[in-house]
Amino acid sequence: MGPPRAATVLHADLDAFYASAEQLLDPSLSRRPIAVGTGVVLAASYEARAFGVSAGMPAWRARQLCPDLAFVPGHFREYQRLGNEVMDVLAAFTPVVERVSIDEAFLEVAGARRLFGPPIAIATAIRRRVREEVGLPLSVGVARTKHLAKVASQVAKPDGLVVVEPDDEAGFLARLPVGLIWGVGPATRAQLATAGIRTIGELAAAPGALLDHLLGRTIGEKLTALATNVDPRRIGPARPASSMGAQAALGRRRATPELLRSTLGYLADRVASRLRHAGRAARTVTVRVRFPGLRSVTRSTTLRTPVCATLTLTEIATGLAGAALAEHRAEREVTLLAVSVSNIVVPAFQLPLPMSSGGAHAGHERLADAARWGADRSVDAVRARFGHGAVGYATVVFSDAARVPDEFRELAEHGPS
Repeated sequence: MGPPRAATVLHADLDAFYASAEQLLDPSLSRRPIAVGTGVVLAASYEARAFGVSAGMPAWRARQLCPDLAFVPGHFREYQRLGNEVMDVLAAFTPVVERVSIDEAFLEVAGARRLFGPPIAIATAIRRRVREEVGLPLSVGVARTKHLAKVASQVAKPDGLVVVEPDDEAGFLARLPVGLIWGVGPATRAQLATAGIRTIGELAAAPGALLDHLLGRTIGEKLTALATNVDPRRIGPARPASSMGAQAALGRRRATPELLRSTLGYLADRVASRLRHAGRAARTVTVRVRFPGLRSVTRSTTLRTPVCATLTLTEIATGLAGAALAEHRAEREVTLLAVSVSNIVVPAFQLPLPMSSGGAHAGHERLADAARWGADRSVDAVRARFGHGAVGYATVVFSDAARVPDEFRELAEHGPS
């Protein structure tokens, strides 16, 4: 048997996500004990958890424990937006991302090491970017398997990073409570406690016959495997992506037409390329413009005909961003621009521009459609053979938007040579 696989699996988990999001959206709630919900606590900030407030607790009980607790009703569309923005950051480091909920995901970074360094450097960079670009705290666990990476991220909370190297797995797990194992809830924990099993190390050393008696053979074998870090699962999306996006942090830049066109052209190129690679097109386009102070505005449009052409997506995104800025004339600077698409479909035809109702103008649009589609196909073919940087539209090639190299996609898919 060869050496153990390296610790290249990351589990990224936003800390107290709903509550942290509310504190981000309303700075007056920062560092205060808050609960999301009305009659029942849906989520609690770490400041509230210090008083014993927890999810699922009745509001009256939570107020007994923490008289200064502030309840907020929740902004679930904002949660989805923020969660998607975090996923966009993760996707900038590797395409091998498995999103398991609105606020957590697994990443495989074996193929990204030549571009971004060892896994600990990648995890550190991800946490920094999520904090700077989205404004939320993120805990990350790094390990050899999905299960251990998730355990490590729980140990890292709040707002931390824990790396478990292959030669330290048994020692790391041994001291931890069994409740950290995936699937061990209060009932299972109580059953194990009747046999004196309270730590993962004690579970790993327990005779199989004892666990069979306590939990049944199937569950007993599963927990024994996890306690000894036997987890053959690999990372991969469970279903086709329902949205795609890209964003660029700009520092503080004047919101000039040139900046919009250049940056949005670069972002549209990334998104449209991913759509075409997947054989998809999108009906809904959304643009987000962020101003200094983490204030942001989004604008979206849903088209009759799905799009996947780079120039078309650029034009739509630029128009949406321009409309957003026109409605906020007091804002002279932008700090981030983002483009995302949703309502993703398999196109019934290859001409992606919205069509006019008819007449000569419609014929001209169809010719433009054909030209843009042909140009994109040629660009895709050259990039597939010679690399992403071999060819591109001028607004993209000469854009000075901060970006992550696109070559990491091929490295992440095939691993280091």
